[in-house]
Amino acid sequence: MDLYVIQMNGKGSLPPVLDVHVNIGGKNSLPGKGKGRKARWSVKPSDMSNNTFNPIRAIVDSMKVKPNPDKPMISLSIGDPTVFGNLPTDPEVTQAMKDALDSGKYNGYAPSIGYLSSREEIASYYHCPEAPLEAKDVILTSGCSQAIELCLAVLANPGQNILVPRPGFSLYRTLAESLGVEVRFYNLLPEKSWEIDLKQLESLIDEKTACLIINNPSNPCGSVFRRSHLQKILAVAARQCVPILADEIYADMVFSDSKFEPLANLSSDVPILSCGGLAKRWLVPGWRLGWILIHDRRDIFGNEIRDGLVKLSQRILGPCTIVQGALKSILRRTPREFYHNTLSFLKSSADLCYGALAAIPGLRPIRPLGAMYLMVEIEMEHFPEFENDEEFTERLIAEQSVQLLPAKCFEYPNFFRVVITVPEVMMLEACSRIQEFCEQHYHCAEGSQEECDK
Repeated sequence: MDLYVIQMNGKGSLPPVLDVHVNIGGKNSLPGKGKGRKARWSVKPSDMSNNTFNPIRAIVDSMKVKPNPDKPMISLSIGDPTVFGNLPTDPEVTQAMKDALDSGKYNGYAPSIGYLSSREEIASYYHCPEAPLEAKDVILTSGCSQAIELCLAVLANPGQNILVPRPGFSLYRTLAESLGVEVRFYNLLPEKSWEIDLKQLESLIDEKTACLIINNPSNPCGSVFRRSHLQKILAVAARQCVPILADEIYADMVFSDSKFEPLANLSSDVPILSCGGLAKRWLVPGWRLGWILIHDRRDIFGNEIRDGLVKLSQRILGPCTIVQGALKSILRRTPREFYHNTLSFLKSSADLCYGALAAIPGLRPIRPLGAMYLMVEIEMEHFPEFENDEEFTERLIAEQSVQLLPAKCFEYPNFFRVVITVPEVMMLEACSRIQEFCEQHYHCAEGSQEECDK
């Protein structure tokens, strides 16, 4: 027999409240009496949490070394341009946020994919004849990282695989493996300014390949692909019928001797999900506003992928509404001088760092063309006391208080990554300490004494 107990409560002018307790199933339906279950505590982490692994955190957190107490720490390892205070965002960007906050219009929930007006602004900003965009092609996210997560989740199922650059941003692996998706690494070639080994890339593709990730400009390499190389990448994707996830968070952050080409502008055949955000170009990574641009002119994604992205966005209600409210002014009022000055600083810092490190025996930097990084090869045969890049960078902290990120974090051992956003005086001091460290530990490789005597 089913039991319904209804109690009416009402005090003063408050309306009465119904407290309803429902027992379905009669006398035998008592709490904690599930059939065949022995009551005991057994709380275990989910498979997703067990499968989640961040290589950067695993390597950096395992470093037990302490810096030299006689030298102030200089960190060239953090990809946050705001850390040292030398690269503030533009006052127009800050004012747009103040105006949005003061308006009182953006204190409530927004649609999971973002306000229509904000999506219209993004569509208008990135629209071009070669790759037209409307608001329906834009999904706003909590930073570019969530944009990448949603794209992977909508394209790949457990047991499928994705193609990821090596060296490459470690988040791709972290997100994919947490979803039960296999990661296959394609090689970037340092001797060709980090272009893709296209033959090796294509050899990785099979019937279970869900997508190809292209990161341009690159973290950690600071490389920028030429138009001709991008066209060859698209030819592989078209030939193999593999969609592309384009991580373009560093879009337009290229130096004066290079040009950024949005991947979607070069093909009408390959469906592309392009991910971007405010974090880097506008120097506000903590504001957490990103976006997905859906480029699907042949309707290969169709409604299914679009609907899937909307459903996935509904798990968590998107980016901060105040930042969305400021977006129109940020995109329209940020002066060109701000972008120009940021890039001028980054290029100057890159040139300074490249020149200083190229002059150090045993190091071989690869000149960057954009973004905020450069990669440096450690010629390990000249540093025999170190087993690998981890040991090299650990000892550098202990002796010189300079922190670099070992490229094992990016699946590319015996290199390290340098962040070039630090103030000039700090960069000069860091390079001087790295030179001192290398001179102290450098050994001529066997058979190269004549070269060392020069």
